Amino acid sequence: MSVSLLAQNLTGSEIIKIAGEINELKKQGQNIANLTIGDFDSNIYPIPEELKVGIVEAYHQNQTNYPPADGVLDLRESVSGFIKERYGLDYSPSEILISGGSRPLIYSTYLALVDPGDKVIFPIPSWNNNHYCNLTRAEEVLITTTPENNFMPTAEQIAPHVKGATLLALCSPQNPTGTMFTREALEAICDLVIAENKSRAAGEKPLYILYDQMYSQLTFGSHQHFNPVSLRPELKDYTIFVDGASKCLAATGVRVGWGFGPAEVVNHMKAIVGHMGAWAPKAEQVAMAKYLIQTDKLNAYLANFKGRVQTSLTALYEGIKQLQSEGFAVDAIEPMGAIYLTIKLDFTGKTTPEGTVLNNSTDVNFYLIKNAGVALVPFSAFGTGHEVNWFRASVGTITPEEIQQMIPRIREALSKLK
Repeated sequence: MSVSLLAQNLTGSEIIKIAGEINELKKQGQNIANLTIGDFDSNIYPIPEELKVGIVEAYHQNQTNYPPADGVLDLRESVSGFIKERYGLDYSPSEILISGGSRPLIYSTYLALVDPGDKVIFPIPSWNNNHYCNLTRAEEVLITTTPENNFMPTAEQIAPHVKGATLLALCSPQNPTGTMFTREALEAICDLVIAENKSRAAGEKPLYILYDQMYSQLTFGSHQHFNPVSLRPELKDYTIFVDGASKCLAATGVRVGWGFGPAEVVNHMKAIVGHMGAWAPKAEQVAMAKYLIQTDKLNAYLANFKGRVQTSLTALYEGIKQLQSEGFAVDAIEPMGAIYLTIKLDFTGKTTPEGTVLNNSTDVNFYLIKNAGVALVPFSAFGTGHEVNWFRASVGTITPEEIQQMIPRIREALSKLK
């Protein structure tokens, strides 16, 4: 049977392939520490109790019909207050769009702004921009980031590509790296976009910023979240934000995301999301609207949640750095935000005890799955080449105790390589 060119060219998820291997080993009775999925074990990290009760109450109140296409007004009003309090950003409810998590927001931003052949600039590694470019038939402009800059793109790297580009897709804290923009780095990128837009002729499509800040409430230590509009208010007409409750409230399955930006763009996104039917469930929207205005309870939840996530990230970071001090070819970047640790495992070219050569990062990952009971995601799943020996580790489904137990297994498995 013949299928569309889009379907033929759309590549599958490498993370799903890894999950298949994990599930097969679990069937055989093996215990695998699964650090692959950007999700939470809800028994370790439950959603806020008040939110859970509110969702159940909303269903008892028969809030089960279609929500408004742009989201329940009470929720858009609550989000307006939330982003004002948290970021100092002024957006009216009419400039806010509610959807079923962040994916419809990102995809509808692409569909609203990007025509086939338009240039889209994004860093690698990054989450799913390559797939959204494929879906919209955009021209990919890949910015290869480096560990020296914490795998965040710089203005210097972006500058040669802005001429004629339509969209610059950024994320901070970044998925998959858990790293963040500094104020100075983001300011330089903002100034680059401002200068480019001033150079464009009347009627020419401007350069927009898609700014994914889904993890902005999960930052650690002295690391602070910054956004383009707070730093450069003149970018308000050119920045579309992606945000929501999925990560900061461990509520990935609740499916409540919110985007906001210039009304002209957001109104088109509303129409696109409406045709998709990609709304957040109404009961969840009603409950979220009530929860977001309970500031004291929200702050208490976030403080506890962040502390626990940071404890797990720190345990993993210290475990990897201990292996490095013992002479293993490993490294890690200090946890800054999100639920991810960036880990280097430089074992490509090594030979297993069975005589198999590990040819790339995927081979290294599957070796650890089978011999250490630990599953990571190589950066190749996020757009890099398979020769890149860096990996994402997600701590949302594992406890600090389990992390401490797996470090010796990693040590033993790596020590067997020649």
